[in-house]
Amino acid sequence: MEARTVSPRPAQEPSAPDRQKGALAASRTARPDVALLPKAHLHLHFTGSMRHSTLVELAALRGVHLPDALVEDWPPRLHATDERGWFRFQRLYDIARSVLQEPDDLRRLLRETAEDEAAEGSGWLEIQVDPGGYAARFGGLTPTVELVLDAAREASEATGVGIGLVLAANRTRHPLDAKTLARLAVQYTGRGVVGFGLSNDERRGRAYDFEGAFRIAKRGGLLSDPHGGELLGPASVRECLETLDADRIGHGIRAVEDPRLVERIVERGVTLEVCPSSNVSLGVAATAADVPVRRLYEAGASIALGADDPLLFGSRLARQYDLVRTEHGFTDAELADLARQSIRASAAPGDIRARLLSGVDSWAGL
Repeated sequence: MEARTVSPRPAQEPSAPDRQKGALAASRTARPDVALLPKAHLHLHFTGSMRHSTLVELAALRGVHLPDALVEDWPPRLHATDERGWFRFQRLYDIARSVLQEPDDLRRLLRETAEDEAAEGSGWLEIQVDPGGYAARFGGLTPTVELVLDAAREASEATGVGIGLVLAANRTRHPLDAKTLARLAVQYTGRGVVGFGLSNDERRGRAYDFEGAFRIAKRGGLLSDPHGGELLGPASVRECLETLDADRIGHGIRAVEDPRLVERIVERGVTLEVCPSSNVSLGVAATAADVPVRRLYEAGASIALGADDPLLFGSRLARQYDLVRTEHGFTDAELADLARQSIRASAAPGDIRARLLSGVDSWAGL
C-alpha cells in the first residue's frame, strides 16, 4: 500500500449562500467581511477552479471513476514537496480534468467559477489554462483556446466578473512546445488572452529553458507570469525574474530566503501571487502562519493572494484574506492594500480597475 503523508486538512470552503449569511453576520461586527472586499484574482488554474459538486456530478455522467480522495475523503490529503507526492497531486488533477469531455462542460466550469468569484468579491479573474491538456479532445490547440475564450465571454456577461486568460506552458514538456503556445497566445492578445505562464513541477524544467517562449509572449504584449519559488528556492525565482522578465511570479514565496532577491523584486515592481492554503496543503509551509506573507509585505513586495486550485485544496479566494487576517494580523487597511495590489497587478481594463479600486476605498471606509 502507498504510504500516506498526513498534512493539515484545509477547512472546506463555505457555499455561496453560507458566505452570504456570513457577510450578514459580519456586518454586525466591527470588522467587515473580506468577501465584500473588491479584489482581483490572479492565480487560479482552470481545472482546479471546478466546484467539487460539479466534479462528482460530471464524473457520474461521463462514467469516470473517482478515487476516494476526490469523493469521501475530499479535500484530499496532499504533500507534494517530494516527487512521489507531486505525482499523486498531478494524478488527482488529471483525473479531475478527464471529466471535462464536452464543450458545455467547459462552459459550465467557467460560468460556475465566475459565479463563485462574484460571491468572493472578485471583480476580475485571470484564469490560467494549458490548452495542451484539452487539445486532443476539443480539436487542437486553436479550437480549444477559442472555446475557452468564448466560454469566458459568456461567463463574464452572465456574472459581471471580467475574465482574462493566461495561457500556460507545461514545464514537463519540450520548450519548443512552449514556443508554439506562445505564438498562439500572441494571436489572441487583445482578444481575451492577457498573459503567458509556466506551470507544473518546477523541479522538472528550469525557467531558463523557456526563455525563447517568454520572449515571444512579451514582444507580443502579454504579461510574463511564470510559477517559481514554490517547490524550489530563490534560484528558481531569480530565473523567472531575470531570464523570463516576469511581471508576476506564481507563488515566489521562497524568495524570502534571499533578502537581496526580495529587494530586486520590489525594485522591479514584480507582484508575487501568494496562495496560503495551497502552500499548506502541499507541504510547502507547515501552517498558514508559516507562509511568509507578512515578511514579504513589510519588505515592500506587491502581493496578490490566490486560491490556486480550490478543487484540490478546499478553499477559495476570500479564505486567503481570512487567513492573512487571522494568522498574520493584517488590519483592514492592510487587507484593502492587498486588494489594491491585486487590482493594479492585473491586466484588467481601466474602467474595471477604477471601479474596483473605488470599491476598495468604500470597503475600507475611505
